[in-house]
Amino acid sequence: MNTSSRKPLRLALLGCGSVGSQVVRLLREQADDLTARTGAEIELVGVAVRRPDLQRDAEVPRELLTTDAVGLVSRGDLDLVVEVIGGIEPARSLILTALENGASVVTANKALLAEDGSTLFAAAEKANRDLYYEAAVAGAIPIIRPLRESLAGDRVRRVLGIVNGTTNFILDKMDTLGSGFAEVLEEAQALGYAEADPTADVEGYDAAAKAAILASLAFHTRVTAADVYREGISEVSASDVASARDMDSVVKLLAICELRDGPNGPAVSARVHPAMIPRSHPLASVRGAYNAVFVESEAAGQLMFYGPGAGGSPTASAVLGDLVTVARNRLNDVRGPGESAYAQCEVLPMGDTLTRYHVALDVDDRTGVLAAVAQAFAEHGVSIQTVRQEGHGDDAQLVVVSHRATDAALSATVEDLRARDFVHDVSSVMRVEGDS
Repeated sequence: MNTSSRKPLRLALLGCGSVGSQVVRLLREQADDLTARTGAEIELVGVAVRRPDLQRDAEVPRELLTTDAVGLVSRGDLDLVVEVIGGIEPARSLILTALENGASVVTANKALLAEDGSTLFAAAEKANRDLYYEAAVAGAIPIIRPLRESLAGDRVRRVLGIVNGTTNFILDKMDTLGSGFAEVLEEAQALGYAEADPTADVEGYDAAAKAAILASLAFHTRVTAADVYREGISEVSASDVASARDMDSVVKLLAICELRDGPNGPAVSARVHPAMIPRSHPLASVRGAYNAVFVESEAAGQLMFYGPGAGGSPTASAVLGDLVTVARNRLNDVRGPGESAYAQCEVLPMGDTLTRYHVALDVDDRTGVLAAVAQAFAEHGVSIQTVRQEGHGDDAQLVVVSHRATDAALSATVEDLRARDFVHDVSSVMRVEGDS
């Protein structure tokens, strides 16, 4: 393709932190290849930052830096905008302004897409411009494009994923070393895998945003972060991990999105929580800070996508992949796929979700207790799969694993057991996934 006669495509970058600076580096180092792949030169004409004097991972020409992000996206001569600021505002307003002024947008903003993606998609459609976001979920792993395009002719039934590297690092270390949560969290912070304030990661907010995006794509239904049931890993104990090991399982923070039969037709379930999965499951082998997404569809069967889920360079790789596609579309005056929400499935509450429980009880060590525990499960319509008992003098510990039942029935069973006089403590409750 002869690119010499084509005008350069003008690009503005919003944010120049760990991801943005790597985007700049790749644009500079791979300029010739990107021009050949795109069909025209991509010219970086402005970089919006909050602190121009901050030292960055990649050298950015000072004349490109500006603190006037609104002015940059409003200038009217931009072809492309990359947003890697994160958060809700000002990112939302800046993206909307960019689209209104004729630019196509690439974003890595999972929180914004999960909270208000419909507004962004509507603005992109109105402007007849692209909105691409591969980097919003699982870093360098290509998962958005397969769900949005490669599997568009199939029916996805389930998406099961490890989509947060911080929590996977912590749980992996707890499994291999037998350490407690607080101890491993400190190590993760020292190594840079966890932020000084790790709440978004360890309490599941980050994973819930990604689950909302995955569910929306997989099931052609608008799902927001507020629709996703969320539990973090801060309450996972060393004894929980040891108990999983006794079952030849591991504990992982999972994002689980399912298409199910609901009361009014097809329905969507979306949840994030720690769960025990058997070591034979492909996700059990995902170690350290890596991510993986397991997709089950009717025609293609089982697919797994694996790789680094975070970091400046891997995420920048995903951004550049989108940028090339969006640039090609711009040159050819076409638009890629937009939002697909035609199915409008009901989003089920967590109580209607089918799952299994692992429950550890400290109880009186006397005749009739096991039968009473079994009766409590039966009264709530929950079948027991296995029971293991260990004696401790006058006390005993029962470990019960249920068959599949609604989460509401299982939760009611646990609350019932807490009120029984022979139960001293319900020391652990964890869901079991992957082998049902």
